[in-house]
Amino acid sequence: MPQTSSATDQTAPTPAAPAPPTALSLEERLTLITTAMAARLDEAAVAYEVNTAHILIEPVDLADVVTGLLDTVPVVIGTDPLPDLYPTPVAALLQRAHHQLLTGGWCKDALVDEDGARCMLGAIQIQARGDSGLEADAAAVLLDAIRRMFGDVDSVPSFNDAHGSARVPLRMVDQAAHLADARGL
Repeated sequence: MPQTSSATDQTAPTPAAPAPPTALSLEERLTLITTAMAARLDEAAVAYEVNTAHILIEPVDLADVVTGLLDTVPVVIGTDPLPDLYPTPVAALLQRAHHQLLTGGWCKDALVDEDGARCMLGAIQIQARGDSGLEADAAAVLLDAIRRMFGDVDSVPSFNDAHGSARVPLRMVDQAAHLADARGL
Protein backbone atom coordinates (compact mmCIF):
# COMPACT_ATOMS: atom_id res chain seq x y z
CA MET A 1 0.00 0.00 0.00
CA PRO A 2 1.27 3.31 -1.03
CA GLN A 3 1.96 5.74 1.62
CA THR A 4 0.66 9.21 1.31
CA SER A 5 1.54 11.99 3.56
CA SER A 6 -1.02 14.60 3.77
CA ALA A 7 0.17 16.55 6.73
CA THR A 8 3.85 16.69 5.90
CA ASP A 9 3.54 18.29 2.44
CA GLN A 10 4.70 21.74 3.17
CA THR A 11 6.11 23.83 0.44
CA ALA A 12 8.70 26.46 1.19
CA PRO A 13 7.44 29.97 0.75
CA THR A 14 8.75 31.47 -2.43
CA PRO A 15 10.38 34.83 -2.05
CA ALA A 16 8.61 37.73 -3.62
CA ALA A 17 9.94 38.67 -7.02
CA PRO A 18 12.02 41.86 -6.98
CA ALA A 19 10.26 44.94 -8.12
CA PRO A 20 11.12 45.89 -11.66
CA PRO A 21 13.60 48.79 -11.83
CA THR A 22 12.02 52.13 -12.29
CA ALA A 23 13.28 54.26 -15.11
CA LEU A 24 15.50 57.16 -14.06
CA SER A 25 14.31 60.62 -14.80
CA LEU A 26 16.32 62.82 -17.16
CA GLU A 27 17.75 64.86 -14.27
CA GLU A 28 18.84 61.71 -12.44
CA ARG A 29 20.57 60.32 -15.56
CA LEU A 30 22.35 63.64 -16.17
CA THR A 31 23.51 63.77 -12.56
CA LEU A 32 24.83 60.21 -12.80
CA ILE A 33 26.67 60.90 -16.06
CA THR A 34 28.07 64.21 -14.76
CA THR A 35 29.46 62.48 -11.68
CA ALA A 36 31.06 59.71 -13.77
CA MET A 37 32.60 62.21 -16.22
CA ALA A 38 33.94 64.40 -13.41
CA ALA A 39 35.69 61.37 -11.92
CA ARG A 40 37.19 60.47 -15.31
CA LEU A 41 38.38 64.02 -15.93
CA ASP A 42 39.96 64.21 -12.48
CA GLU A 43 41.84 60.96 -13.13
CA ALA A 44 42.97 62.21 -16.55
CA ALA A 45 44.19 65.51 -15.07
CA VAL A 46 46.26 63.71 -12.44
CA ALA A 47 47.69 61.35 -15.06
CA TYR A 48 48.61 64.31 -17.31
CA GLU A 49 50.35 66.15 -14.45
CA VAL A 50 52.31 63.04 -13.50
CA ASN A 51 53.30 62.27 -17.09
CA THR A 52 54.44 65.82 -17.89
CA ALA A 53 55.99 66.88 -14.57
CA HIS A 54 59.55 66.21 -15.81
CA ILE A 55 59.25 68.34 -18.96
CA LEU A 56 60.88 71.77 -18.67
CA ILE A 57 59.15 74.35 -20.82
CA GLU A 58 60.70 77.70 -21.65
CA PRO A 59 58.30 80.37 -22.89
CA VAL A 60 58.63 81.27 -26.55
CA ASP A 61 59.12 84.90 -27.47
CA LEU A 62 57.12 85.46 -30.64
CA ALA A 63 59.61 88.08 -31.80
CA ASP A 64 62.16 85.27 -32.14
CA VAL A 65 60.02 83.43 -34.65
CA VAL A 66 61.21 83.93 -38.22
CA THR A 67 58.45 85.79 -40.03
CA GLY A 68 60.08 86.37 -43.39
CA LEU A 69 62.71 85.17 -45.77
CA LEU A 70 66.32 85.42 -44.73
CA ASP A 71 68.97 86.90 -46.99
CA THR A 72 71.24 83.93 -47.62
CA VAL A 73 73.29 85.49 -50.39
CA PRO A 74 76.93 85.67 -49.28
CA VAL A 75 78.42 89.15 -49.06
CA VAL A 76 81.47 89.64 -51.23
CA ILE A 77 83.94 92.20 -49.98
CA GLY A 78 84.27 95.09 -52.36
CA THR A 79 80.71 94.94 -53.65
CA ASP A 80 78.18 97.69 -53.22
CA PRO A 81 77.08 98.28 -49.63
CA LEU A 82 73.58 97.49 -48.47
CA PRO A 83 71.22 100.32 -49.49
CA ASP A 84 69.73 102.24 -46.58
CA LEU A 85 66.17 101.22 -45.91
CA TYR A 86 65.59 104.18 -43.59
CA PRO A 87 65.69 107.83 -44.65
CA THR A 88 67.04 109.06 -41.31
CA PRO A 89 70.77 108.82 -40.53
CA VAL A 90 70.63 107.09 -37.11
CA ALA A 91 68.06 104.53 -38.26
CA ALA A 92 70.09 103.86 -41.42
CA LEU A 93 73.26 103.44 -39.32
CA LEU A 94 71.52 100.95 -37.02
CA GLN A 95 70.16 99.06 -40.02
CA ARG A 96 73.68 98.82 -41.48
CA ALA A 97 75.02 97.70 -38.07
CA HIS A 98 72.36 94.99 -37.95
CA HIS A 99 73.40 93.82 -41.41
CA GLN A 100 77.06 93.94 -40.31
CA LEU A 101 76.27 91.62 -37.40
CA LEU A 102 74.28 89.27 -39.65
CA THR A 103 76.96 88.96 -42.29
CA GLY A 104 80.20 89.56 -40.38
CA GLY A 105 79.31 87.73 -37.18
CA TRP A 106 78.59 88.68 -33.58
CA CYS A 107 80.93 88.40 -30.61
CA LYS A 108 80.99 89.27 -26.94
CA ASP A 109 83.67 90.54 -24.55
CA ALA A 110 85.40 92.51 -27.36
CA LEU A 111 84.59 95.16 -29.97
CA VAL A 112 86.11 92.88 -32.64
CA ASP A 113 87.28 89.29 -32.14
CA GLU A 114 90.10 87.51 -33.97
CA ASP A 115 87.68 86.26 -36.65
CA GLY A 116 86.41 89.76 -37.44
CA ALA A 117 83.05 89.34 -35.68
CA ARG A 118 81.85 92.43 -33.84
CA CYS A 119 79.78 93.24 -30.80
CA MET A 120 76.80 95.59 -31.00
CA LEU A 121 78.90 98.73 -30.42
CA GLY A 122 81.65 97.45 -32.71
CA ALA A 123 79.16 97.11 -35.55
CA ILE A 124 77.83 100.63 -34.90
CA GLN A 125 81.37 102.00 -34.77
CA ILE A 126 82.49 100.49 -38.07
CA GLN A 127 79.27 101.54 -39.84
CA ALA A 128 79.45 105.11 -38.46
CA ARG A 129 82.62 105.55 -40.54
CA GLY A 130 84.25 107.93 -38.07
CA ASP A 131 81.20 110.12 -37.29
CA SER A 132 81.35 110.08 -33.49
CA GLY A 133 78.15 112.13 -33.09
CA LEU A 134 76.16 109.71 -35.24
CA GLU A 135 77.77 106.80 -33.39
CA ALA A 136 76.78 108.26 -30.00
CA ASP A 137 73.20 108.91 -31.14
CA ALA A 138 72.87 105.34 -32.42
CA ALA A 139 74.27 103.91 -29.18
CA ALA A 140 71.83 106.03 -27.16
CA VAL A 141 68.83 104.85 -29.20
CA LEU A 142 70.05 101.26 -28.91
CA LEU A 143 70.34 101.57 -25.12
CA ASP A 144 66.85 103.08 -24.98
CA ALA A 145 65.43 100.19 -27.04
CA ILE A 146 67.16 97.69 -24.75
CA ARG A 147 65.81 99.39 -21.62
CA ARG A 148 62.29 99.41 -23.06
CA MET A 149 62.43 95.64 -23.43
CA PHE A 150 64.63 94.55 -20.51
CA GLY A 151 64.31 97.27 -17.89
CA ASP A 152 67.30 98.80 -16.15
CA VAL A 153 70.41 97.85 -18.15
CA ASP A 154 73.72 99.53 -17.32
CA SER A 155 75.16 99.81 -20.81
CA VAL A 156 75.11 98.39 -24.32
CA PRO A 157 78.38 96.45 -23.77
CA SER A 158 77.10 94.84 -20.56
CA PHE A 159 73.89 93.84 -22.33
CA ASN A 160 75.86 92.46 -25.31
CA ASP A 161 78.22 90.48 -23.07
CA ALA A 162 75.36 89.00 -21.02
CA HIS A 163 74.16 86.90 -23.97
CA GLY A 164 75.59 83.63 -25.20
CA SER A 165 74.20 83.87 -28.72
CA ALA A 166 73.58 86.61 -31.28
CA ARG A 167 69.81 86.13 -31.38
CA VAL A 168 68.74 88.75 -28.81
CA PRO A 169 71.47 91.36 -29.55
CA LEU A 170 70.67 91.22 -33.28
CA ARG A 171 66.97 91.62 -32.59
CA MET A 172 67.64 94.63 -30.35
CA VAL A 173 69.75 96.40 -33.01
CA ASP A 174 66.92 95.85 -35.50
CA GLN A 175 64.34 97.18 -33.03
CA ALA A 176 66.56 100.18 -32.32
CA ALA A 177 66.59 100.95 -36.06
CA HIS A 178 62.78 100.90 -36.06
CA LEU A 179 62.73 103.11 -32.96
CA ALA A 180 65.16 105.64 -34.48
CA ASP A 181 63.08 105.76 -37.65
CA ALA A 182 59.89 106.33 -35.64
CA ARG A 183 61.62 109.20 -33.81
CA GLY A 184 62.87 110.69 -37.07
CA LEU A 185 66.53 110.30 -36.03
